[in-house]
Amino acid sequence: MELDEYLLALRKRWFVIAVLAVVGGALAWAYAQSITPAYRASASVFASVNEANSANELVQGSTFVQNSVTSFGRLASMPAVLDPVIDELDLDTTAKALSSRVTANNPLNTVILEISTTDPDPDLAAAISNAVARQLAVTVQDLSPRTETGQSAIELTLVAPAVAPAAPFEPNTRFLTASGIAAGAVLGVALALLLTVRDTRLRTVGDVERVGGLPILGTIIRTRSARTAYTTVRTMPGTPRAEAFRRLQVNLQYLETGHALRTVVVTSAMAGEGKTSTSVNLASAVAEKGVRVLLVDADLRKPAIAHALGLEGGAGLTTVLIGRARLDDVVQTWGMPNLHVLTAGDRPPNPSQLLDSPAMQKLLEDAAQAYDLVVIDAPPVLPVVDAALVARRSDGVLLVTRLRSTRRQHLRGALAALERVGATCLGVVATNAPDEAGKRYGKADPAAPTQRRGRRRGGIIPRGRGAGATPAAPTPATLATVAPDTVAPDTVAPGTVAPDRVTPDAKAAASEHAIAGAAPTDADVGSPEAGGPATTAQVDGPAGPRGAEPGDAALTSGPDALRASGQR
Repeated sequence: MELDEYLLALRKRWFVIAVLAVVGGALAWAYAQSITPAYRASASVFASVNEANSANELVQGSTFVQNSVTSFGRLASMPAVLDPVIDELDLDTTAKALSSRVTANNPLNTVILEISTTDPDPDLAAAISNAVARQLAVTVQDLSPRTETGQSAIELTLVAPAVAPAAPFEPNTRFLTASGIAAGAVLGVALALLLTVRDTRLRTVGDVERVGGLPILGTIIRTRSARTAYTTVRTMPGTPRAEAFRRLQVNLQYLETGHALRTVVVTSAMAGEGKTSTSVNLASAVAEKGVRVLLVDADLRKPAIAHALGLEGGAGLTTVLIGRARLDDVVQTWGMPNLHVLTAGDRPPNPSQLLDSPAMQKLLEDAAQAYDLVVIDAPPVLPVVDAALVARRSDGVLLVTRLRSTRRQHLRGALAALERVGATCLGVVATNAPDEAGKRYGKADPAAPTQRRGRRRGGIIPRGRGAGATPAAPTPATLATVAPDTVAPDTVAPGTVAPDRVTPDAKAAASEHAIAGAAPTDADVGSPEAGGPATTAQVDGPAGPRGAEPGDAALTSGPDALRASGQR
């Protein structure tokens, strides 16, 4: 981990650090309150030479006193001094117990002794210190050598009697509380870093790149609506989440693989990481470009596409694999005329055998010939072997990873499983990313703009446009509902279908659409505002939309990428 990652971990777990700091301070304060207050009183005595007849004797005596002061300090805590003090003050203790409370300190290069006593009673502490000072002077006189006159050579004088202190010297509540807060904060930082190191979930895109070693082809913003998660590109085309899927489509289109991408498997390491919603929205984003796309639900154990899109799920992939139907018989159109869906069908007892059968290989080959791109929603890699079986028959694999959910070992295991079967992993799609409002550009409408019918020539007036705005280009549905003599030549935009070129089937479908009173769909009006392709949608023929022949590549690399975008 790098320094910025450590700082990010501390910022994410600041609450843990704050709680432990508060707890540490509270415990230290409680400990301070439990300690009995102790008072310290000090008395100072001065050691001097009692008699000196000359300067030489004075120097020698001073040196003798300075060397003896340290010994006098040790003498202050001995029974020879403390026993008389106990008798004098009538203390209920012993000399040994009292010696732990009495100390004598000699400041450097001085002949002064500071005698200190600690006791819960401030008056008693001062009395003991003064009594020890007096008794020490008496004991020193008895033990020191005598002069010619018979007096003690050293004399101790009480120069600063002890007084009762006003405040206890312990406990130091402020110091203990501050120490507790600091200790709690340090413990919180250590715990936060430990949790970060032991947390194997991939929380950021950087984590995914470091663990997987693959490019991040898309970062999908999280959504709280489970109903629109599968249909974001179609129902909410102007949102940042829809733009994320379009960015994924562009990154996949210009990915250098050395060969054209006809079949792409979308899977994940574990269940619940967003592979199905990614498959549906990726197929929708590619279909917006006008190419033919087939979405296959190859998750035969827990199929979800049919229920999510409201399609018939009784006949599908399993029906084709067991030979009861052909591919053209069971595919369904959803959202756009060039987006076909092959649902999973009935759940078979042997999904792995079906997906690894020659029939599956032939189906993928036929689909690759009939469609520009085949998007396969496969089961997760680690729980079952189905995804690996399908992946090795495809041109590439997109591995979906859910941020703050997928674990490092799961991502490594999925990549290793795909590598063992020889599958080509194109990159990783990170889902559940936060919505960064600061990166938005323009006003994103939550849904496709609604349209209202008017009396202007052109048939449809986009809602919200002013009187001076350019009218929308007429579509086959609107042209079919307007009499030929009411359509002026200048109202037909270049590239649109003229009324006399609309097939009878399209006219009938448009009439039924107009009679039902439904608003035109995105396939009717192919405008960038509606989230569809920039050119007007063309009328479908028996083999699909004009201008999108099966031979055209949907996602290619290198110079062939221009053909994928419809440019010539």
